[in-house]
Amino acid sequence: MAPPKVYVTRRIHEDGLALLRKQYSVDFWDSEDPMPKNELKEKVKSYDAILCMISDYFDKEVLEAAGPQLKTIATMSVGTHHINLNECSKRGIFVSNTPNVCSDTAAEMTVLLLLVAARRCMEGYEAVVNGEWGLWKPMWICGTEISSRTLGILGFGRVGFGVARRLKPFGISRIIYNDVSQAAMGDDLGCEFVDKETLYKESDFLVITCPLNGYTHKMIDKKVFDLMKPGSILVNTSRGSIVNTNDLVEALRSGKLGAAGLDVTDPQPLPPDHPLVKMDNCVITPHLGTNSVQARKAMAINAAENVVGILK
Repeated sequence: MAPPKVYVTRRIHEDGLALLRKQYSVDFWDSEDPMPKNELKEKVKSYDAILCMISDYFDKEVLEAAGPQLKTIATMSVGTHHINLNECSKRGIFVSNTPNVCSDTAAEMTVLLLLVAARRCMEGYEAVVNGEWGLWKPMWICGTEISSRTLGILGFGRVGFGVARRLKPFGISRIIYNDVSQAAMGDDLGCEFVDKETLYKESDFLVITCPLNGYTHKMIDKKVFDLMKPGSILVNTSRGSIVNTNDLVEALRSGKLGAAGLDVTDPQPLPPDHPLVKMDNCVITPHLGTNSVQARKAMAINAAENVVGILK
């Protein structure tokens, strides 16, 4: 009897592929770029499992092309918004993700963006590159300190808690958060569970680490920015469409927000001529939240183990 067939939609760490090859027939899309949709539709017709990335979209059209042999779609990501879960459920296709292996990496990136935005590091870097670094000036490129300020976290899961744990030693005076319920793991750090309005009004730094869903889609909009302290800083390492981009642009232009640090955007990627790209008070990175060698290896192995578990 022929072994089950597994298709991997991108190049991944060899340890993940090796785990699959021990038991299955494995093929993969030999590129760093996403598969075209028509190729994806062809693969779901004949493979027993698909190990995919967050940029592979399994919508109703793709899933309607799936053969009855397709048992599982294992995404190498935390998010599953790129997969139509209802359509998978109708077809008995199991969906798995990798939520437990990259939280530390994402939390580190969040802290990095907050510090870079707060201390205006990118403006300093540009000054060096452009030859504008002269003799010491007392009021030149002055940022804001982290110590003795209030950190607000929207979404207090693994990443949100990781951010709180890392920033507490910086001398943050108060850490407040909002989630669907109070999280016991925040008690040891002295974190306070508050309602959303309090979170928005009292945070000097507002960090978004909540999942994207129908409730959080474009939740951070003009109404929220109007509640926030003048000069406060927004950091988003979750999903770009949690924030209303047009409202964010206006808040940064008007000075209502002092700065923003974004690892995710809407749209993504941003076109080079987008207003956010041109703003000195907006630091943007190209979705690097889990981009570490260690995280990529762990994610590949975790996704491969999910495939094995379901096929068995």
